[in-house]
Amino acid sequence: MIESISTIKAKLAELEFSMQSDYIKRLRSDSRKGVQQVIRAWEKKQQQAQESLLKLQEMKQFESEYLKAGYSRIAGVDEVGRGPLAGPVVAAAVILPNDFSVTGINDSKQLSEEKRQYYYDIIREQAVSIGISIQSHEVIDQVNIYEATKLAMAEALDNLDPAPDFTLIDAMKLGYSKQELAIIKGDTKSISIAAASIIAKVTRDSLMKEAEQLYPGYDFAHNMGYGTKLHLAGLDQQGVCPIHRLTFAPVKAANSRFQ
Repeated sequence: MIESISTIKAKLAELEFSMQSDYIKRLRSDSRKGVQQVIRAWEKKQQQAQESLLKLQEMKQFESEYLKAGYSRIAGVDEVGRGPLAGPVVAAAVILPNDFSVTGINDSKQLSEEKRQYYYDIIREQAVSIGISIQSHEVIDQVNIYEATKLAMAEALDNLDPAPDFTLIDAMKLGYSKQELAIIKGDTKSISIAAASIIAKVTRDSLMKEAEQLYPGYDFAHNMGYGTKLHLAGLDQQGVCPIHRLTFAPVKAANSRFQ
């Protein structure tokens, strides 16, 4: 009996990836063009799934290493908002369960807004603990962006419950504890840091979209406070608003012009 293409699609939807399965071999020999299109699409999807699993294993390499060393609550820490001309810097710390197995999580900058929100919800649901810190533009102006970032990261870790026994940090050495490791481009190499970057990014973006309603004319809802053409045009036309970082050069220059 010749199977219909709809039946083949239904069977493939439930079939685990096996390039050598007898059913797959039989489909490859089917001369119908529609069947060949279905099998190629299925194989591509399964291959992508396999690659995602391999990427997940790669992203868990640091967590796996320190779990083997005897640590059990490994936190990833990352920040968002060092470069913008307005708004806060936001840091997040995340402890994921040791068996966390969600594929596709990566540096928040490499994900679409839709994907970030999707993973944000999953991380919020599955994380052992999440800590967030928001350091305002005023703090940034008082202590400089580097120190404000360190304050945000430390406070995010303080807000974890339970507390971590090892910390993985994106790029910068924090000195929060002796049990920590700074990883260059850590948000692309550690699942915990990547999760923290997503939490921080979604949190900060939400704040900047709210700022757009309070302070229109700078396009905050789209540039998130970064110095885009529209943002700089807003500075030229309106001057600074209450959440601009007055110590940042373009803002300082605009402020001087309006004074």
